[in-house]
Amino acid sequence: MDSMSDKHLAKIAALLRKAESTDNEHEADAFLQAAQRLATLASVDLAVARAHVAQSEKRATPTQRAVSIGEPGKRGLKTYVQLFLEIGRANNLTCDIASNSSRVFAYGFDTDIDAAQALYASLVVQMVRASDAYIKSGRYAEELVARQVRVEGSGRYSRWSRQTRYDYVEQELPVHPSTARINFQLAFAVRIGKRLAAAKASAQDQAVADDRGTGVELVLRAREVELADHYKATSTARGSWRATSSKAGYSGLSQRAGDKAGRTARLGGEKQIGGEQRRIGA
Repeated sequence: MDSMSDKHLAKIAALLRKAESTDNEHEADAFLQAAQRLATLASVDLAVARAHVAQSEKRATPTQRAVSIGEPGKRGLKTYVQLFLEIGRANNLTCDIASNSSRVFAYGFDTDIDAAQALYASLVVQMVRASDAYIKSGRYAEELVARQVRVEGSGRYSRWSRQTRYDYVEQELPVHPSTARINFQLAFAVRIGKRLAAAKASAQDQAVADDRGTGVELVLRAREVELADHYKATSTARGSWRATSSKAGYSGLSQRAGDKAGRTARLGGEKQIGGEQRRIGA
């Protein structure tokens, strides 16, 4: 009972394949919700079992796992991290993020990390495909934003160099493709997080309603405390992490498109590619 059984993982994988095979977005969403509910209920069952195991028996404890997000320097890594964080929150994980966003350090029980990685592996492919299609469509360029553009100025030279002097003027220009992609993928990740959070809440409510004297609510609260204590005692991360920088541009059109894609994302059976965010680890 210390890890998610092969039976549970097989069921989750089957739901992901069903979601991928249907063209009906409502069916796909139902399979997504079912996959997260199953992962949540399995986690609840294991938490109850851990709470009732004899003190002399071996008991599952929280752990840490490094999850590779991408090669250092790869563009858009922060949006990938944001997607993993959204999935992690729905699966009881707390995460530290490498300063270059190439890795996430997930803290939690093995069962929950397994579920989060399975969901991420499917959803990151969906996110990239959807954003690629959006950029190729050119729809992002319909939105104009004010940008500072360098133009040749007086033509006079400075005292210390022969460089031509430049002035800067503000012009209305189409959103840059990289800005559109970042906004699209961040909105996609946030929408996925909301969908999974709703499925988790529904599953936990079901577990509490079906409780037959095992004290599910107390067990879940005890698990939260145990995980928080483990993170506090284990993490050596410093600083803070943000999905966007102050220099990142904004595109409302791209965010709305990303949110829409996140609402209709289908989970597939792709192989694995690989909380609450608080701090950064090097």
